[in-house]
Amino acid sequence: MTKTGEFRSRTARARYFAAYERAMAECPTPDDVVDVETRHGTTRVYRFGGGDAPPIVLLPGLMATSACYAHLIPAFAAHHPVYTVDTLGEAGRSVQTAPFRGIPDRARCLDDVLDHLRLTDVHLVGASTGGWHALNQAIHAPDRIASIGLLDPTTVTAPFRPWVALFGLVAGVLDQEWPWRLFLRRAAGADVASRPDARLVLTALRTYRPRVPFQTRPTDDEIRSVRLPVLAVFGARSVVQDSVAAADRLRALLPHAEVDTLPDAGHDVTLRPRDRDHVVERVLDFVPRTSA
Repeated sequence: MTKTGEFRSRTARARYFAAYERAMAECPTPDDVVDVETRHGTTRVYRFGGGDAPPIVLLPGLMATSACYAHLIPAFAAHHPVYTVDTLGEAGRSVQTAPFRGIPDRARCLDDVLDHLRLTDVHLVGASTGGWHALNQAIHAPDRIASIGLLDPTTVTAPFRPWVALFGLVAGVLDQEWPWRLFLRRAAGADVASRPDARLVLTALRTYRPRVPFQTRPTDDEIRSVRLPVLAVFGARSVVQDSVAAADRLRALLPHAEVDTLPDAGHDVTLRPRDRDHVVERVLDFVPRTSA
């Protein structure tokens, strides 16, 4: 790639960051805010909590930023230092200054962040596209990682359903909010458009032009190469992919992985309180067991 992500205009940028501040206000007050210089730009990182327990680093879904974890941060930060990352190349407080040449660059960039923060024995947890990033890190830059947690990760062991690309194309051409609202409602499994974090994603889709390598599935051999402990939680009712097939494929490729399939959950496996409690319990059990 030869370009970097950018807002469509100054007005679009102002509109986006007004929504960003409203969404971040739903999170606890961070204990630290750091802008980390990397080879591809500046990455915004928030830290919640502290102590000597192994750190949990949360990777957001596409265009979702740190704000998407407001409902999970308190539970995790009560036991571990929690770091949330605004993904470089997408909308958020991270600022891309150099283009990504390929998918491995994205792992190197996050490795730069962890190196700057002097983090080791890191437990990456990512939802949706964030799960893809966590696996990408385990493949291309695993040295600082203790384990990865994948929450209905997309394009890991199953492709997007055909309607996802078609709907995204139509919504992009129309450039109106209502089709994106429909998309988000169908993807999440409920009408979440009034939530500040969902409003932020809707705003990002219409104000920001990302310039990142296309999110493609890793090869079977790349997945088999992962030696780190893996926890994966899939939503059986996910409409963005066949998550039941994705879970079965992950079990086949990584027999050591711990894979759960929640029968009544959609793509957002933390949307319903019961499922959210399951995810929190599983992560808080998994992290101490897999720490170096």
